[in-house]
Amino acid sequence: MSIFKVGEVLPTKIYILNRASLVAYANASGDQNPIHQDEAFAKSVGLENVIAHGMYTMGLVGHYVGRMAGSSSKVKEFSARFTKPVVVPADTDVELVVSATVIELTDEIARLEITATCNEVKVLGMTKATILL
Repeated sequence: MSIFKVGEVLPTKIYILNRASLVAYANASGDQNPIHQDEAFAKSVGLENVIAHGMYTMGLVGHYVGRMAGSSSKVKEFSARFTKPVVVPADTDVELVVSATVIELTDEIARLEITATCNEVKVLGMTKATILL
């Protein structure tokens, strides 16, 4: 018997991002693209400000999915489209707000539709996951 119900909205998780977390991610991932750390450069290429790495954002949402599944080993599928960047101004913490709704259940799996927003702007679209029960 599943602990989930179709239509159930799962608990929300808020991840805090700031310039220090972007530097830490850049160092860990090796992605030193200046749009993620240099405000003048980011603006020079048409961005509003420094933006979070897309894979950092997706990784945090993947972490959420793993938590909802009970273990990352139970995540069978996970996909998303980048729709808007997560803008991270200097000296500011921004919140990546992640939640999910159970859209399908079988004896073996639960399918989730995930919402990821920052400042009430949807930053990932068509975000779905399948987890093993």
